[in-house]
Amino acid sequence: MKLLGNIVDIPNKRIYKGEITIANGKIAAIVEKAHDVDHYILPGFVDAHIHIESSMLVPSEFARIAVKHGTVATVSDPHEIANVLGVAGVEFMIENGKQVPFKFNFGAPSCVPATSFESAGAVIDSEGIKTLLKNPDIKYLAELMNYPGVIFDDAEVLKKIAWAKYYNKPVDGHAPGVRRDDITKYINAGITTDHECFTYEEAIEKLEKGMKILIREGSAAKNFEALIDLLPEHFDRMMFCSDDKHPDDLLLGHINQLCERAVSKRIDVFKVLQSACINPVKHYNLDVGLLQVGDAVDCIVVEDLNHFKTLQTYINGELVFDNDTSLIEPVQFKNLNNFSCEAKDVSDFEFVSAAKQIRVIEALEGQLVTNELIAEATVENGNLVSNIENDILKITVVNRYQNPKPALAFIKNFGLKEGAIASSVGHDSHNIIAVGVSDEAICKAVNLIIENKGGICAVSHSEEKIIPLPVAGIMSDKDCETIGSQYAELDHMAKSLGCTLNAPYMTLSFMALLVIPSLKLSDKGLFNGKDFKFTSLSFD
Repeated sequence: MKLLGNIVDIPNKRIYKGEITIANGKIAAIVEKAHDVDHYILPGFVDAHIHIESSMLVPSEFARIAVKHGTVATVSDPHEIANVLGVAGVEFMIENGKQVPFKFNFGAPSCVPATSFESAGAVIDSEGIKTLLKNPDIKYLAELMNYPGVIFDDAEVLKKIAWAKYYNKPVDGHAPGVRRDDITKYINAGITTDHECFTYEEAIEKLEKGMKILIREGSAAKNFEALIDLLPEHFDRMMFCSDDKHPDDLLLGHINQLCERAVSKRIDVFKVLQSACINPVKHYNLDVGLLQVGDAVDCIVVEDLNHFKTLQTYINGELVFDNDTSLIEPVQFKNLNNFSCEAKDVSDFEFVSAAKQIRVIEALEGQLVTNELIAEATVENGNLVSNIENDILKITVVNRYQNPKPALAFIKNFGLKEGAIASSVGHDSHNIIAVGVSDEAICKAVNLIIENKGGICAVSHSEEKIIPLPVAGIMSDKDCETIGSQYAELDHMAKSLGCTLNAPYMTLSFMALLVIPSLKLSDKGLFNGKDFKFTSLSFD
């Protein structure tokens, strides 16, 4: 088999007319050859850090869509399903991914649970990490979100890093806002990357201290504009990732979108493609071809080097996308879950208090970090309630593995004027999280999630809508087109209830992520991510 096109030689920064000979899934020869073909051939794109679960799709279905955008491989942290199901969840992801021609590269989830301040469905300790890292299907130690554990020499955290070093596998970082001596110690522990930089200054410090920096552009966290100006000078130590991408966004594009945006800023296309195609393969030692003789044929044919519209995608020499059609077939699998809580009463969401001032989580558009605000409390019959006029709404996190009393707090910037939204996608422990204008609406939304043993939903006075997520309570067993369409409808309903956020459900899912400062809510209570300890709702 032969491919003709304008061959993009990224290492040598050269484009030439040529012919690629393919034999047994590998590149047997590349020769310069005159032709009149206009399209370009280049290595496939690699998402350098993603949680497949956040697409609400199982790996095999994610692959069917990703190849449409020229993605041939991912560096995938399965800690979402691991926090629900432990090692069995990681094994499910690996085995499901193996059923399709796509190069998933899974890591050993380092933080299950992410912290000791929340309730997860499983625990993976250092011995569990050792067992996972022995597995050749596990390529790295996934993001070490417990950065205080590294900085303060937590023995169990350091054992996990030691096992990664023993098996000669990279250690991924997660250190939002960590600077100066703390980041130096974190890096010196052996942690090599960070995808959590949200300012240019933070990223440049980490680059100068030896880290590799990932430019993240997901459905909620968007750091492209803040970091892209670093790429021209530091292209050899930067990568692109989406981290968390919802199905409707995945249908529209993937890493190709970041390449298009970077090139539109007049950044050298070879530097852009170095970050998008080459650096992840080199850093993580991936078995992914780079368009060199002897490599696996993991390449894409694109219309041009401005918009990167994919015409064809090849993986191991197999044509997996052609003429706007994914050639990857759907895979049958058995659902697995861990959902044990019982239906709630409206009284469970009452917060009896005489507080005059309260701490409020301020959600920020396009960011996972939050601020802490102080606001006047709104009290009815001794119960703290939502203040719709000032957009200070009650938020709850409900333990889905047991039946303790729900945790309650208040949040600003969701903007709801009616009803409630809820989800069992609540990073990282995936308890139920909900925001609403009243205790009744919150209870209704939470119980809809419990009834379906997982999902995302919206409720109003007259309507309720849910997307069930029967796989671990965080993924669907349906195809992306179906889920993408349903998700778009649900997103529209949330916004029709008044929500002003661009990605309400993705933002909601991170309001329980304690390892991102500053104020968050776990099923155990309100948490200060800067001091890494619980705090009181009352400011009196």
